[in-house]
Amino acid sequence: MTDSSGMLSLIKTRQSDRKYLDRPVEKEKIERITEAGRMSPSACNGQPWHFIVVDEPALRDMVAAASESQVLRINTFVREAPVLIVVVRGKSNFNSRAGDLIKQKDYSLIDIGIATASMVYQATAEGLGTCIIGWIDNKRIRKILGIPASKKVELVISVGYTDNRWRDKSRKPPGDVITFNRY
Repeated sequence: MTDSSGMLSLIKTRQSDRKYLDRPVEKEKIERITEAGRMSPSACNGQPWHFIVVDEPALRDMVAAASESQVLRINTFVREAPVLIVVVRGKSNFNSRAGDLIKQKDYSLIDIGIATASMVYQATAEGLGTCIIGWIDNKRIRKILGIPASKKVELVISVGYTDNRWRDKSRKPPGDVITFNRY
């Protein structure tokens, strides 16, 4: 088990990497990354996710193209990543969906976020860089990968080796975002 300072250090060193080396990622590492997502907690154990590992170059290029905007010049780096993990959201179980209605909150989106965070932290522990991409063409990726219309592509995670240097994180001071017992 990771000690508490080791876990916090891992969280502090994870960053969004947008440049990847031309080096394949070992299958065992991808399996541990997706296992971290699979084992993540979810509301009422609904597990509303499906992870598609895209590492076949031609298919990866098509998914990357559906994850970028040439007009806005964003996410063009995705084509460099040797692996993309497509995070698909489906229906959760009955109890979780009932909670959604009663509490007027879509817990499946929270669950997807938790699973995605678990995967990017595992990737960091594996010595890999990642970037979570939300600017995607859901319909296009669904068509490319044969995803049923009842499912929604929420995110794409780029994964690969990087030589990016660690950057200082700009975060609000603890006193601005953390309080005890009152807002």
